[in-house]
Amino acid sequence: MLAVRAVGLRPAIRASGISVMALRATSRGVKTESITTTDQRSILDKQRLNRPSSPHMTIYEPQITWYGSIAHRITGVGLSVGMYAFFLSYLAAPVAGIPFDSSAVVELVHGLPEWAKVAGKTVFAFPFAYHSLNGVRHLTWDSTKLLSNAAVTRSGYAVIAGAIISTAALVMM
Repeated sequence: MLAVRAVGLRPAIRASGISVMALRATSRGVKTESITTTDQRSILDKQRLNRPSSPHMTIYEPQITWYGSIAHRITGVGLSVGMYAFFLSYLAAPVAGIPFDSSAVVELVHGLPEWAKVAGKTVFAFPFAYHSLNGVRHLTWDSTKLLSNAAVTRSGYAVIAGAIISTAALVMM
């Protein structure tokens, strides 16, 4: 009705013989029924089962950015868990009566075979080097540098290469 008035078509509609009341919205022929909340939930659950999990796993080709992001998270969690475990055990050892002070740790490492020392250093050095270099990469992105697709890919491979070189240097110390 408002549209008829706004455009100024009322005189033309009257002249045509169509009733203005006939132009009003009529009820649709769609029937609905009320269902309970549990029925609604079961319908939604069935629909969710038919949905694909996540399209990135089935549609897109894996890229260095995926692997870099996953590795950054895993190394961050690994470093955090390792440090908390070491620090808490360092604090709790005297209470439990376990000799776990700096001299005991140095003596333990001194008594290990050379291959165990190299393996241990590598296990600790690579996550530290990778997480640190990838953190610098993220800070570079925060300053709006290296954000093109090609630069992101190059910097991803550069972080991996830098982490390998840094790990080798730390292990040789």
